[in-house]
Amino acid sequence: MDLTPDWVVGFVDGEGCFYVGFYEHPEMTVGYQVLPEFRVVQHYKDIKVLYSLKRFFGFGVVRRNHEDRYEYRVRKIEHLIKIVEFFEKHPLKTSKNINFKKFSKIVRMVEEGKHLTKEGLKEIIRISLQMNRENKEKAKRILEKLERETG
Repeated sequence: MDLTPDWVVGFVDGEGCFYVGFYEHPEMTVGYQVLPEFRVVQHYKDIKVLYSLKRFFGFGVVRRNHEDRYEYRVRKIEHLIKIVEFFEKHPLKTSKNINFKKFSKIVRMVEEGKHLTKEGLKEIIRISLQMNRENKEKAKRILEKLERETG
């Protein structure tokens, strides 16, 4: 299956997800890990399209997501930068582009090491809270804790 940039944009508009997770990690400089990721989830019957996305971008993994669903996932920051550059060159057409722009800002902040400071982490969390995330409570709790610590 040969994919074109326009096809990828349309497919990701419908099926893609730009996500930023936060995890307590005592060994990290500020005690938390920031994990941005790009995902596309499909039923196992359509797993070929996930492998085609992996071939198209030249990186990422295809793995089981849940039961009969699989995902194409990109987590490495240098690969996320390439994902960001692709969607800047080939913009998403739906409201997903709004979340993408916030995601791209977070990815660049992580690339610059800003997630390694409390102020940078707080800014990243604030941006992520504006994204369409299902569970914002964890991020809100982390932000509240950091703000209590730094005043």
